[in-house]
Amino acid sequence: MTLHTDWKGRQLLPRELERLLEFNDNNNNLYFTGIRDGVQFNNYVGVIQIGGLTIEILPKADKIKATDEDYRTWHSALLKMLKVCKHINVTSVSEASLKQRHNSLLELYFEIYLDEVQLLLRRGLIKQYRRHSSNVLSLKGRLDFNKNIQQNLIHQERFYTEHQIYDFENLANQILLKALSILGDITFNTSLKDRIARLKLSFPEIKEIPIQKSHFDKLKENRKTVVYSQALQIAKMIILNYSPDIRTGQENMLTLLFDMNKLWEEYIYRMLLKANHEGITVSFQNKQKFWENRTIRPDLVLLHETEFGTNTYVVDTKWKVLDINNPKPSDDDLKQMYAYNLYWNAKKSMLLYPHSNSVNESFGRFWKGAPTPEDNQCKVGFVSVLDDNNYLDIKIGDKIIDKLLN
Repeated sequence: MTLHTDWKGRQLLPRELERLLEFNDNNNNLYFTGIRDGVQFNNYVGVIQIGGLTIEILPKADKIKATDEDYRTWHSALLKMLKVCKHINVTSVSEASLKQRHNSLLELYFEIYLDEVQLLLRRGLIKQYRRHSSNVLSLKGRLDFNKNIQQNLIHQERFYTEHQIYDFENLANQILLKALSILGDITFNTSLKDRIARLKLSFPEIKEIPIQKSHFDKLKENRKTVVYSQALQIAKMIILNYSPDIRTGQENMLTLLFDMNKLWEEYIYRMLLKANHEGITVSFQNKQKFWENRTIRPDLVLLHETEFGTNTYVVDTKWKVLDINNPKPSDDDLKQMYAYNLYWNAKKSMLLYPHSNSVNESFGRFWKGAPTPEDNQCKVGFVSVLDDNNYLDIKIGDKIIDKLLN
């Protein structure tokens, strides 16, 4: 992984490091490993913002020392991979905006979110019916006898009732407002702060409430809220990944992290679907029973229809950098591929790794489990993520299929 911060050459402040370690502890040490005066990131990419510091973690397909040019290349590559895998929808952002150097992926998400909220405000936020209890001057709804006696013994011209109100006070709007407030606290970009302030002024009178994961589970999509889907998706990311600094309020933290192994797997699947090969069908995350209630699941299974029948191929993606001079997979990975070949009746399979250089490849044979060794083989495959111009290679799917068939 490549690490980039918006303050080059400076070390983490003690409070920033403490917040990072606290965040990692709360997530079972999933994202990185603590080292002396710092952290070592694992297989997650994305961005972390702590107070005024932005840390961007980018993928990298070799062990060459990172440069500023590498940062720009992999920043763009990660953004496009997220777009291909539909983790970010950038159709609402102009190409000129995309070409600008954002401080982080977070700011791009912020801009998309503000654009979505602005569009919803122009269309008009949804209203919904809700039950409300209060004192009213005319009897409507259901009279609450106990509360009416308690509060209206003297003022008998009033009625304490439970009745329906049709207004903007609903969960979808409250979520949008809460995410706006968090952005106002976390961003240091003055133009974004100004947009946030103007959008909040445009909101109708809505009570701001604490939003938890359970609130998103209660949301029900209907014909009115379908236009909210993109904004609510980003709002969920903002709210659930926000960690306010309770003690000082200076190191509020927002994270946007993706498991690179899963992102690589999904990206390869989507690029294989776009490959220009006849007779190839691709399926994602197949599984079969293995032992008792346990199952095994290869990343990708490809079926190749030919005039002589159907051939099955299994691909397992690995976001690891192997030694290019001695590219040997682990025994565990090979045993896994051996089992996949047997369970899916595949004559050939491939462990697929990223790399920026070309590597000589050939199929190696498993010695048991098939009538002949040629019927049970596995290749250690390498594919360049980038093309000759340092853009994501749009022909990567075709190249992977060629590696399997040859």
